[in-house]
Amino acid sequence: MELTGKQKRYLRGLAHHLNPVVYAGKEGVSEAVERKATQELEHHELIKLKLGDGCLDDKKEAADQLAAYCNAAIVQIIGKTIVLYRRKKSDPVIVLPKD
Repeated sequence: MELTGKQKRYLRGLAHHLNPVVYAGKEGVSEAVERKATQELEHHELIKLKLGDGCLDDKKEAADQLAAYCNAAIVQIIGKTIVLYRRKKSDPVIVLPKD
């Protein structure tokens, strides 16, 4: 899923006040983290994930892995925080701006 620059800016604004709902610890991006991220995306559409201090995974690689597994778009990576977006199949809450 690809997002335009305008859509990413809009989603970053919505994500600003969100707290991380998924945490990756020293094991990195495990199957449990992938499943949890998928589950949270089904409920929220837009989520923040936090890579813990003990996580040795590269943040870009971790974001790519999670986005591929969840079929989501990477909105932003700041420090060890990743923001992902995936539109709900039924009753989407977030309406993305057009170009």
